[in-house]
Amino acid sequence: MRIVIHDYAGHPFQAQLSRELARRGHEVLHLYAASNPTPKGALVRRDGDPANFEVEGLSLAGPYQRYAYFRRWRHERAYGRLLAERIGAWRPDLVICCNTPLDALATLHRRCRRMGIRLIFWIQDLLGLAAWRILRSRIPGIGALIGRYHIAKERRLARGSDALVLITEDFAPIMRDWGVEDGKVHVIENWAPLDELPPSPRDNEWARGHGLTDRLSILYTGMMGLKHNPGLVLELACHFRDRPEIATVVVSEGRGADWLAARKADLGLDNLILLGFQPYDQLAKVMGSGDILLAILEPGAGVFSVPSKVMSYLCAGRPILAAIPPENLAAKIITANEAGLVVHPNDAGAFLEAAERLIAGRALRQRLGQNALDYATRTFDIEAIGTRFETVIRQAAK
Repeated sequence: MRIVIHDYAGHPFQAQLSRELARRGHEVLHLYAASNPTPKGALVRRDGDPANFEVEGLSLAGPYQRYAYFRRWRHERAYGRLLAERIGAWRPDLVICCNTPLDALATLHRRCRRMGIRLIFWIQDLLGLAAWRILRSRIPGIGALIGRYHIAKERRLARGSDALVLITEDFAPIMRDWGVEDGKVHVIENWAPLDELPPSPRDNEWARGHGLTDRLSILYTGMMGLKHNPGLVLELACHFRDRPEIATVVVSEGRGADWLAARKADLGLDNLILLGFQPYDQLAKVMGSGDILLAILEPGAGVFSVPSKVMSYLCAGRPILAAIPPENLAAKIITANEAGLVVHPNDAGAFLEAAERLIAGRALRQRLGQNALDYATRTFDIEAIGTRFETVIRQAAK
């Protein structure tokens, strides 16, 4: 089949799936939003890639205004037109679409219907519910109306797609409430490409280059947006400011990182190290430089979002300190597999106690880190995952 996988964010594991489907003989075009300023995976052709695999970034002129709602809305609608035109020109049999703004996805959905192209909606986050919860507090009055508009749009797109892939069973009851046929719904949990993110030695060139080899580091890498509370990272840095052997390291960009930079300057926090996004080919070494890997998710995002960074962290063989709602799938995975310590994101005291426990317990860190790697090795099998996606593709193509 001719298949397009569109991942707006440009994450690593979706690109790995595209390569796997191409390896199985499908013609695959992997599209992503090049103008969206997020960390990206392996989004260029590499030696050994199948000849029937293509990758292409789509860009719009002008900066992406993530936190300016109306400008962002216009940008995403324009992106939807660009995406629909590119897919229309390539004429695939089927499109798998994920992480795509709902207005852009709606434009693509209409194009696919007109051209008889099958569409699989790969739901990474419940974007409508997220918009409602965030905007009703940030834009009083009209924010709730905008949120309900997005929920209604996401419901229509879910019901109108040929198949759905959910990343957690927690989304399934919402699909039933929306009237989505059970037979169209499939659950395939997220993963990370272990072959691209192998465990790295603690003493590696990236750690040496940033002066981390002689310090115990608590490391956060990835987006720090509206779903994340940078205040918890600040709590860590303040708590350990008189212990220079402990560094809090943040590898991120955007509003959360900017806020931390301002607080670092105000408070003179030399133990808080702030770095921008690093090249993907350095990510394994970045995570390997951490003795403890940090994940944060706001309480309101517990149901509608599963932080994909946790899947990458598991590959690193390091213990995870997670301030994540306990009902979240990532929290369940960490807890069930004893891959780290999970606390409620509203409990700063428990968060600092868990950090102290991990810092004091070298053997505990080693055990939890090994458990994390064991889970990744056992679960992130791209051949098995590719087979599951092919089952969904065959059903959607009928």
